[in-house]
Amino acid sequence: MRRLLAARAAQAVVVVAIVATIVFALVHLAPGDPFATSIGTGELRPAQAAALRAHYGFDKPIAEQYVVYLRNLVHGDFGWSFSRSRPVAAALATAVPNTLLLMGTALLLSIALGIAAGLLQAARRDTIVDRGSSAILLVFYSMPDFWLALMLMLAFAYALPLFPVSGMIDPVMHDYLGAWGRIADRARHLVLLATTLTLLITAAIARHQRAALLDAARADYVRTARAKGLTRRTVLLRHTLRNSIGTTITLVGLMFPALLGGAVLVETVFSWPGMGQLATSAITTRDYSLVTATAIIGAVMTVAGSALADVLTAIADPRLRER
Repeated sequence: MRRLLAARAAQAVVVVAIVATIVFALVHLAPGDPFATSIGTGELRPAQAAALRAHYGFDKPIAEQYVVYLRNLVHGDFGWSFSRSRPVAAALATAVPNTLLLMGTALLLSIALGIAAGLLQAARRDTIVDRGSSAILLVFYSMPDFWLALMLMLAFAYALPLFPVSGMIDPVMHDYLGAWGRIADRARHLVLLATTLTLLITAAIARHQRAALLDAARADYVRTARAKGLTRRTVLLRHTLRNSIGTTITLVGLMFPALLGGAVLVETVFSWPGMGQLATSAITTRDYSLVTATAIIGAVMTVAGSALADVLTAIADPRLRER
């Protein structure tokens, strides 16, 4: 297990360094800079923009800027956000927890519902329940995340005004609510976003879990369990599911990039104050430091999700712990 963690940590450092380098190159090689828009709108004069470029080092060669960027990054300095007028680290500290709340909620619900749906399909194989649920899951699996978010918004925020359409809290009443009232307020604002991601991810998990369960059902140990007189439910839950859960865990780790990308789009649709809204505004305003920082944090989340999946797989499969 220690060697596994050490290998994943080394890989994480390499992946994050590559992502940081690619994003830095793409952002700085694109035409314009953070002050070009201000010149076009008349907010800054060319001389003022030139002075700001010199102050922040944007007038130096790309190679020299890259060295300074890496040095600051190693020391945990993400730079200054021009669009937010605050340090990038402070902007991330506000946005990242909101994104993690959304992703964590959707992931836990998706795993529970996906495994349950996979079990139901495997237990009712080739029946109308199996075919009907597979068709429904395929529909959700095929939907673009932003389109599903818009449809849920139209259905449950406009046609049936059950949930808020945007934001994270009620800007008027939240501060006057009690502790449980504030939790309920945040939960109401989270429902549509979490539902969007949950429906999309549940479909993928259920389809793979069903296939893994059917594959494990043909193993010798399952036939032996049946020969011992164990009930079908006991065989399915105690033997088949336990030995097929590793596939789902691995899938969840691989889906982290898609989950993060979906969270970014869904946050933009519902104006959720997370990394999605932060990244969108940073790209629009050409905020170099904020764009690179959001990409790096996204890479860290993806690598952490993959490492967590490896650890959970090793816990579920004792054979992997010995390596």
